Amino acid sequence: MELWEAPIAASAHNHGITQDDIYHALRNVIATADDPHNDDVTLFLGPDRSVNLIEIGILGTGDGPLIIHAMNARTQRFQSPKE
Repeated sequence: MELWEAPIAASAHNHGITQDDIYHALRNVIATADDPHNDDVTLFLGPDRSVNLIEIGILGTGDGPLIIHAMNARTQRFQSPKE
């Protein structure tokens, strides 16, 4: 299963991000980061359909990935890779 095919939990819509924008961002990821509060969650940074950056939290479960969080990006969580 690709990330943009993962099921979306109701909690991912708490900040008003639509399903289409979530999947668009996941098809166009530009950075990832570990969630500092939950070792089972990875954060993804990508553009929505209007090219606004959003962050998406994906929980790894025994059944596969579950999208649990989406909101306007807090880009300080994402650092450029070191060369």
